[in-house]
Amino acid sequence: MNAPAQPGIFSRPFFEEKNRAFWMLQAAGWSGYLVLRSVSSINNGLSVAALVAIVIESIIGYCITLLLSTLYGYYRTLPRISLVLLTMFTLGTATLLYAVLDAFSFSFIKLDNPGINLNLVLGTIFLNFVVLAGWSALYFGINFYLIVEEQIDQLEKLGSQASSAQLAMLRYQLNPHFLFNTLNSISTLVLLKQTDRANAMLSRLSSFLRYTLANEPTANVTIAQEVETLKLYLEIEKMRFEDRLRPSFSIDPRVAKARLPSLLLQPLVENAIKYAVTPQENGAEINVVARLNGERVQISVSDTGPGLHETKSRPSLSTGVGLANIRDRLAQAFGPDHRFETRSNPGGGFGVEIDIPFQLEEPTKEAA
Repeated sequence: MNAPAQPGIFSRPFFEEKNRAFWMLQAAGWSGYLVLRSVSSINNGLSVAALVAIVIESIIGYCITLLLSTLYGYYRTLPRISLVLLTMFTLGTATLLYAVLDAFSFSFIKLDNPGINLNLVLGTIFLNFVVLAGWSALYFGINFYLIVEEQIDQLEKLGSQASSAQLAMLRYQLNPHFLFNTLNSISTLVLLKQTDRANAMLSRLSSFLRYTLANEPTANVTIAQEVETLKLYLEIEKMRFEDRLRPSFSIDPRVAKARLPSLLLQPLVENAIKYAVTPQENGAEINVVARLNGERVQISVSDTGPGLHETKSRPSLSTGVGLANIRDRLAQAFGPDHRFETRSNPGGGFGVEIDIPFQLEEPTKEAA
């Protein structure tokens, strides 16, 4: 079993715990500085005493940068001009303090009369400034990077929430429309005193609603689940149209677990009932086909009705919910990676073709 990969320095998992990341970078940075300074001193032929001075210098730098991190953290809450001015002043003061302490420690080890020596201070101030300025640049650079990443995460989260809200709105448009038609049919059966058929339709309606409400409005379902939902819906419509409604399904078993937005096909079937079954005395056939084509799923819903005429089209259902709703839901779910086409068959009939990527549910979700 392979060991889990360690997160990189500039990867998000590394910075998920900011305190841990800071201490790791602080330790690694000053350890590297100590090693480089020691190697450079050894190459220049300096004694062991000089190495002790370098160790003390690194410890002093480590402590000063801890103080700088606290001050910089406070400065970041201030206006930009105050931030810049205070940072420059603090960096200059810290450089001077670092140079004085560094020169004093070096004189204590190397000179017979230790003390503050102006020449030593001037000799170390440039190096100390470069070290602290570099550390400060890294500090602000990393924090700016983290702020940008956090804003990107927030934008992605807001975009996802907006997309989910729009999907939910489009999905909720379907229920009132379907309920209106079904309850109207039940009311007609009650007026005709066909109570047995009205009770049967109510029972099937409750089963359909229970099935559809079990899914989140923005959730994807398998094609197999979508087909079962369609069959429940068609059982209700069969109570109205009886033998005039002749549905058929041809579902490739390989696409049974492919994912698509819930209740995506129901408006297409309802559209076919409205424009193909209702106006014809003999009714019509409604064919639902789903097949696998490479890594794409192709779905078609067609009927044997009158098709399109110059004076009549099928832009939507009676409440304005239909083809436009499906186009919007496909665009929200798959972006540009989909195809939605309508066609009128030469021999009569109307069809809709949908082409979407073949996507399976995550194994953990599928198991649930």
